[in-house]
Amino acid sequence: MNTLAHEGPGPWILLFPLIWAAVVVGVVTVLRRTVWRGRRGPWRADAGRGPHSESSPIAMLGRRFASGEIDEEEYWRRLSVLDEQFGRTSKDGVA
Repeated sequence: MNTLAHEGPGPWILLFPLIWAAVVVGVVTVLRRTVWRGRRGPWRADAGRGPHSESSPIAMLGRRFASGEIDEEEYWRRLSVLDEQFGRTSKDGVA
């Protein structure tokens, strides 16, 4: 204990500002990637971009069918075309 009183804290005291700087940079980085871009969090990074999101053509087709604008035959015909373009694919690339 006497050593600290006579010689001062030493160069290791510089670690505390570096640690705080790293924490601040980390917090700002997380905020920039999530909240400040209008996202809800990193777990929702692709929200609204998927093939079955609220504004996708498949969802719009489903709403038109549910409201009675199109009949079942037209729904399935259009859905097969949309599935080829916007549908989910497996790892091999085959729908």
